[in-house]
Order: sequence, then C-alpha cells, then structure tokens
Amino acid sequence: MAKKSVSKAKASKTTITYNPATGEKVAEFANTDLRKFPQIMERARAAQSEWAKLSYRERAKHVLRMRKYISAHADELALAVSRENGKSRTDALATEVLPISLATNWYAKNAAKVLADKPLNRSSWLFFNKKSKIVRVPWGVVGIISPWNYPLSIPFGEVVMALMAGNAVVLKVAGVTLSSGKAIEDIVASAGLPDGLFTHVVGSGSEVSTAMIQNGVGKIFFTGSVATGKTLMAECAENLVPLSLELGGKDPMIVFEDADLERAANGAAWAGYQNAGQSCGGVERIYVHHTVYDNFLEKMKAKTEAIRHGQDVDFNVEMGAVTTPSQYKTIDTQLKDALKKGAKVVATSKPTAHTKGGNFFPATLVTNVNHKMELMREETFGPILPVMKFDSEEEAIRLANDSTMGLTASVWTKNTKRAKKLAPRLQAGVVTINDHLYTHGLSETAWGGFKQSGLGRTHGAAGLEEMTQPQVVNWDLLTPPRNLWWFPFSPETYDALKAALYFSSPLSAVNWVKSSLKLSVFAIKKMFGKG
Repeated sequence: MAKKSVSKAKASKTTITYNPATGEKVAEFANTDLRKFPQIMERARAAQSEWAKLSYRERAKHVLRMRKYISAHADELALAVSRENGKSRTDALATEVLPISLATNWYAKNAAKVLADKPLNRSSWLFFNKKSKIVRVPWGVVGIISPWNYPLSIPFGEVVMALMAGNAVVLKVAGVTLSSGKAIEDIVASAGLPDGLFTHVVGSGSEVSTAMIQNGVGKIFFTGSVATGKTLMAECAENLVPLSLELGGKDPMIVFEDADLERAANGAAWAGYQNAGQSCGGVERIYVHHTVYDNFLEKMKAKTEAIRHGQDVDFNVEMGAVTTPSQYKTIDTQLKDALKKGAKVVATSKPTAHTKGGNFFPATLVTNVNHKMELMREETFGPILPVMKFDSEEEAIRLANDSTMGLTASVWTKNTKRAKKLAPRLQAGVVTINDHLYTHGLSETAWGGFKQSGLGRTHGAAGLEEMTQPQVVNWDLLTPPRNLWWFPFSPETYDALKAALYFSSPLSAVNWVKSSLKLSVFAIKKMFGKG
C-alpha cells in the first residue's frame, strides 16, 4: 500500500492529490474561499435567470459543444481519471469517457420532449370550464456533490441534466479526484455558457454542503455513503432543502440452474472486479443454484486467476488500484472477519510487475460465506466476490432481499419470461437480466435504489424531472363573473352543490336527470347572472 495520504490540506489553502497506483503526487489545487460563497450563489442566480429563458434547442447548442470537446480529448480525460482514481485507462474510457459523451447527446436531444408542458385530463364535467397543465420549472441553482469512484461520469451526467433543465450548477467533487473536477471545468468551458452558470468549488464536503444549504441552493444531488447521506439529509431537513441521494449498494446476482454459466462467470468477473470493485452498483453477492454451483465456481476460479492487477503501464491490466488507503483497510477488514468465521478464499488475481507503492487489492473469490458475516451485509466496495448456494427460487429471492440496501440486482437465466416475472419481487431500483452494472451508462434509464440505497433518481427522463419542480397552471375557457361555489351563499346554493354531488355520483338514473337539470339552471343563474 502507498504510505502517503491520498489527499491532504496544505495550510488550509490547497489540496494535494496522489496516484493510488504509485503513491506519487498528481496535482495541487487551490481551495475555494467559502467566505465568497454568497457571491458565487448570487452570480449563479443571475446567470440562471437568463439561461432559463433560452429554449431547449438553444441550450442544446451549448451542450453539444461539450460532446465535441470530449471526443477530441478522450485520452486526456481517461488519463486524468486513471491517475487519481486508480482504475486503468481502458476502464476509464469505457465507464467514464464514453458514457458522458453519450449522455451529452441524449440529454441535448431529449430534454425538450421529457420536460414539455403536459396537459391534464379533466377530472369531472363539473369543471367543464377549467383546463390544466403541468409545467416543469427549474430549481434555480442546483448543488452536486459527487464521489471518487466514478469521478467524471457521475457528476458530469448530473451537470448536463441540470443545465438542460434550465438550472445553474455548483459542483463539488471528491477531494482525492480533483483532476476530474478540473476536467469537467474544461469540458463545460468549451460550451460557452454564461459567466457564473457553472462553478466548481474545492474544499471540505461538509463545509461546502453547509454553504450550499445556508445560501439557499435549490436542491442538492449527493452520491456517496449511506452514513454521509443521512447526515446531509438531516441538515437539509432543518432548512427544508430538497435533495436526491444515491447511496450504497450490496447488490446480489442470482444464477439459476438454466443460466449460460460462461456468460454468467464473465459477467460476474467484470461487474464484481471492475474499478477494483468500487462500484455501488457492482456485484457484491452471488447466489448460485446448487445444481450448477460447482461448475460455476470452477469457471469463476479460472476467470479470477486470469485477471491481472497492477499499474496501467501498457494497457495490460484488467484491474487497477483501490482509490484510498481507508477503503483498502475496509476491504481488508471485511475479508479477515469473514475468514475468521469460516470463509475460504478459492482464487485471487495475479499481480503484474508494477504494483510497488500502490493500493492494490487482488480480485478475490470467496466461498463458505453466510449472512452473519459483515462481508455479506455491509457494502464492501472492493474486489471480493462471495458465492453462496441456494436450493429454490424462493430462497434466492429471500437471500437477495436480505439487505438494508437495494440499488441493483441481476438474474441469470435463459428463461427471460421467468426473469421478468421475478424482477418486481427483488427489492432493487434496477434489475438486469443476464447482465449487471452497465445501466448507469445508459442515458435513458433511471438510476437509483430502494431502502437505504437512496432517494430520488438520476439519469433518463426521471433524472431530468428531478432537476425541475412540477407546477400546475390552470385557467378558464370562459370567464363568468363568479364560480358556482363563490359567495353569496343561500339555501339554493346548498341544494345546487348537492345536485352537483348527485350529477357526479348519482343514486339512480332518475336522480341524475333531476340533479342535472337543477344544477344547470342554478349554474347559469349564479355564474352568468348579475348581482
């Protein structure tokens, strides 16, 4: 492991980042003077008020310029992620750079349709004169606080959603991956946005979130741990600041007896070991039907041992470094606890020649596990895949749902109909069939979880809607002097309102005819008469 801290403050004025694969210094960034946060918010509000006046087509022209920048600087972006997060450049290109290019295109082209005014159907002919529609109104200034595991793709996707929805953005990325924040600055700068519409701030996450809340941010989008999410939610509650939370996962993978085991093993290896297992939506628990357990385990053992971990020198590694020393310790502690309680390591990945000084934890396949172990209950966020047997579909569902979190889950079977029927019984925000993890890269799909995996959604139409508030606009087709239920009141008013009740919910056909006549006569007199 690297001996140096991955990031540290220098006289409270700068933050230094380090390469987790080598322990070497990457960059030094000036911390934002949070005493100036009121001015940052003031500039953001001023820019947003003008930005929101633009049509979706006009906003899209700016946003699509970012796509060109991404394509022209793909290698630089992948390298920036790799040097501070620790994942390989191939991994960074596949899971960070490519998805943000796709996201830019999708949101630019679909925001207008998703956020268009939506007419509402009339609920009753009693209100024949009323029309309504839903209008999506931007929050104003949106705060985005993002993590280090996907330091480019997670925040950038939300930045684009916010901008296309008409908001200004204040972004805070993780202190250990500030180069990705700087990369986002450069991408956004290429769009020629109004001054102040986007601001990247550097500093303590808790101090920045407090500054956002105290200075009237419209809404906060936070991605991170369950514990931090709860703390932030409590602080937001004191000021009634709305927020969206994408928190942890303990994501199960269910392998049925008719699954394509070769595909399942390949999928598990990628979704479990990719990014050194530091994916909230990655595989963390595998449940395999007892009839194919041995065969699956044999394949997984071979896949695990074939993985090469180490520093990305010549694009010749599958798995890079764990991003922070503290996360390495968490992974190691969970594994040791499981081994003490009877778990067995059956395979590990092989190191390359370039592992000295880095936070490299091998891909590790584990058996003999149970739900009393922390490894099966708490988010590991590391390259460990524990495998358990199950005997029946009901048992598999019970085991999969036995978690406080519910971000994603996957079902592996050749019977797609069976999997689709089973999916709603799994307590997860995303259920994939014969695949895992990748939907975060699909711009059109919503991302978020059940239970303690968070609140709200990002990505897709749901994500765009989260970036706005629904507003009802209601108007009259005709404008009579008064409505039926307005003053003055009289015995006739009461009888007419009772007739309105029977008109909408009659006791009989005769009752409806009599009520309709009485209501019509009174309504014409009350609404259009003089006096």
